[in-house]
Amino acid sequence: MRHSPSDAADSPNLTARQAATYLHLNEKKLYELANAREIPAVRIGGKWLFPRALLEDWLREQAHGGALTDRLLITGSDDPLLAAVVTSLVPQLGGDAYVAYSPTGTLPGLELLARRRANICALHWGGVDTSVAQHGMLLRRFSQHPQWTLVRLAHREQGVMLRRDLAIDSLETLAAFDYRWAMRQAGAGSRHFLESALASRGFRPDDCSVVAEAHTEREAAGLLAREEADCAPGTRAAAAEFGLGFINLGWEAFDLAMPREIIFRKLFQLLLQRYGSAEMRQFANRLGGYDLGPLGRIEAND
Repeated sequence: MRHSPSDAADSPNLTARQAATYLHLNEKKLYELANAREIPAVRIGGKWLFPRALLEDWLREQAHGGALTDRLLITGSDDPLLAAVVTSLVPQLGGDAYVAYSPTGTLPGLELLARRRANICALHWGGVDTSVAQHGMLLRRFSQHPQWTLVRLAHREQGVMLRRDLAIDSLETLAAFDYRWAMRQAGAGSRHFLESALASRGFRPDDCSVVAEAHTEREAAGLLAREEADCAPGTRAAAAEFGLGFINLGWEAFDLAMPREIIFRKLFQLLLQRYGSAEMRQFANRLGGYDLGPLGRIEAND
């Protein structure tokens, strides 16, 4: 069966030649963008296809810095305050725009950001004093990092969450005795922080008796609240949200990584304003473990 030229023009997926014509590029440049994952494309059976709708979104993003787009997809690290901010935006935005937050952990979130499956990745990796270097190091794992920037949301108190009525005040006791750990998955910033704290005290992760793996701080806190585990790495805020005990291990920086153009997106500016609002500051104070002094500060990532 032969297809008319109009069939190709109306197709939701364009061939490389059609996409190059649509974008007024030569095919060599188009292939370079596709291989670098800088343009929406999929390789099927050895041939590239370019979804027309995503190409239109991509053009809008390039032309307007994202200011006119109507969605903001956030992934990466879990944070009670960020979750509350996103939830509070839902009734304000109604059906005009969409902000979603799906925590995955720091490293999986950066993978999603690199593949353009998310607009923003929340991340934390180590202590606050080394955060600029550590976060920059994480971003440099990805070829897209020259186009990314870091925006700081807060400093947070990081440590170990404890089930209710567990009267323990040191990490050494938890590691040395047979307490049940709900451990975060590999690539989670809370797990990295814990492993560094254990190493500084002469312990290894293998010294912890792990009974469950949690993929978000709230999942870990839920396991403790149900007394299915005794302790888990996490923030003071997450512990307070579930009425749990907490052992402080230090402070960390909580940043957002994103393509530079996202900073100018109206939804992102609204998110920042809401994060620093009086209502959210009161919520942060009730949870504890937050310093919002650096909110909105742009950090170097090179």
